[in-house]
Amino acid sequence: MMNTNAPIEGVLRLTPIERTRAGEALRELLVHGSILGQDPGKHELYAWCRAQKDVLRDLAELNGLDIEVDHENRLVLALPRESAMRLRLPMDTTLVLLALWYDYDTKVRNESATQVVVTIEELHQLLKEKLLPELKSQPTPTRMKGILRQASRFNLVRVSWNEPFEASRVEVLPTLRKVVPFTGIAEWTHMAELHRSTGGEEMNASIVEDPLESEP
Repeated sequence: MMNTNAPIEGVLRLTPIERTRAGEALRELLVHGSILGQDPGKHELYAWCRAQKDVLRDLAELNGLDIEVDHENRLVLALPRESAMRLRLPMDTTLVLLALWYDYDTKVRNESATQVVVTIEELHQLLKEKLLPELKSQPTPTRMKGILRQASRFNLVRVSWNEPFEASRVEVLPTLRKVVPFTGIAEWTHMAELHRSTGGEEMNASIVEDPLESEP
């Protein structure tokens, strides 16, 4: 009988430099969910991931992740295979991301936009008009900051904080359309209708769950 506990030389033969780079890529993907090649500080890491995508995929598979390399948008994305590994979003976070997803999808699809930016004031209007026409209260500024900081951490948005708060600008990144599970506007509309008629439900996003995540 084969001794499956016998020492093995290693799953992958990497040089010390390659091991360092592979470890950096995996840590970035586990913490942030993606690597944005358009960010100056991540350009070299993105280039390595693209060149060594087969190695990265083998390593990620050991962690229950699939790797997607999207060169058009210059990003590397880690997608959890098991639903238990996906981040479960609270209701208010779900609504904010639904609104941002709608705005991004509409502007890219209908206007061929290459960059989508919305102010907090415009985001509140989107929530009111597209999701909850009966909405009695918007997320408080403190809560909205928390939601957007979490989204920023997962590379879904970039936020420029301004005074007054409503003038702050949110850039929606292409990662949002990939981690929020809609195949198109029809599916989004179905989810929006659920929220209007029944109050909806929380949503699982294809982001690696972080056991240390402190967001409510």
